[in-house]
Amino acid sequence: MKILELLNKGVDKNNPIVKPYIIAEVGVNHEGSMKTAKRLVDDAKEGGAHAVKFQSYKAETLASKHSPAYWDTTKEPTESQFKLFKKHDSFWKNEMYELKNYCNEVGIEFMSTPFDVESAGFLNDMMDVFKISSSDITNKPFIEYICSFGKPIILSTGASDLEEVHDAVNWIKPFNVPLALLHCVLNYPTPDKNANLGMITGLQEAFPETIIGYSDHTLPKDMKVCEMATMLGAVIIEKHFTHDKSLPGNDHYHAMDKVDLKLFNENIDTTFEILGSFKIKALEDEEKSRLNARRSLVAAKDIPKGKIISKEDLTFKRPAHGISPKYIDDVVGKEANVDIMEDEIIIKNMI
Repeated sequence: MKILELLNKGVDKNNPIVKPYIIAEVGVNHEGSMKTAKRLVDDAKEGGAHAVKFQSYKAETLASKHSPAYWDTTKEPTESQFKLFKKHDSFWKNEMYELKNYCNEVGIEFMSTPFDVESAGFLNDMMDVFKISSSDITNKPFIEYICSFGKPIILSTGASDLEEVHDAVNWIKPFNVPLALLHCVLNYPTPDKNANLGMITGLQEAFPETIIGYSDHTLPKDMKVCEMATMLGAVIIEKHFTHDKSLPGNDHYHAMDKVDLKLFNENIDTTFEILGSFKIKALEDEEKSRLNARRSLVAAKDIPKGKIISKEDLTFKRPAHGISPKYIDDVVGKEANVDIMEDEIIIKNMI
């Protein structure tokens, strides 16, 4: 399913847990290399992602030169946000068009998060859906500008309280565009104990008509955090993506690679086999058990032909090859058509 179709469809109340739409968040892990960027597109496709997402910005419009680092500086030693963003802002309009076309060739959806008005403008020609980062959830003019394109919005909610999420949702509502909210924790990386996946449920309760997903910053390990998020009802899973987790840099060490992504998809396939159906019904595989583990009405004593059957004449025992005990009221008061021996299973032609 394409992301536009998913968002236009809205919340599927008949299927509260579904296999998620997976966004491989390359961000700027291409390090300014088109060759690397295309390799990451290939890897994301091979791993089973539905979309690959980049980031579009210029450092000068994104951060003050005096903005401090807020990440793990043992992994990324750059001392300011401006300097870090300046290292990675070489990809712009032409590069995004090239990546968009390459994604079309590969067969994976292209996305890029805009961080300024100019990038939002040119990305509008390339995408059916806009992604707005957690960092802009309080940026009313920018949210309204993006909404003015009339396209569905995916909004991350990292570092936000419920009132702030409500504010952003209320700014989006007048534009009447489909919306998805992604629970997110703005720690790089996020310790598992701080993932607070319960907030997925909180968002579902606060915004019952809105698709809820999860943007993950935990270390990939066995991908269980993303799997658990799916089981809590996350319809979209977004996670940073790299080709080499050992590379230095802010978004490599906590990113998944194609091996992690394949593992996640394999685990999800297995989990959904176990999950089965939400519709309450007897399974075909249970038919033998239904016939042999359930009970039938059985003669508690000899019942001669012509006797009016009473409750005292009956008991209930396995197997369920005769009349079910749930019909005991229909049997009591009937005349026995034949001699029924003690411990004999009672079937319809006997009464």
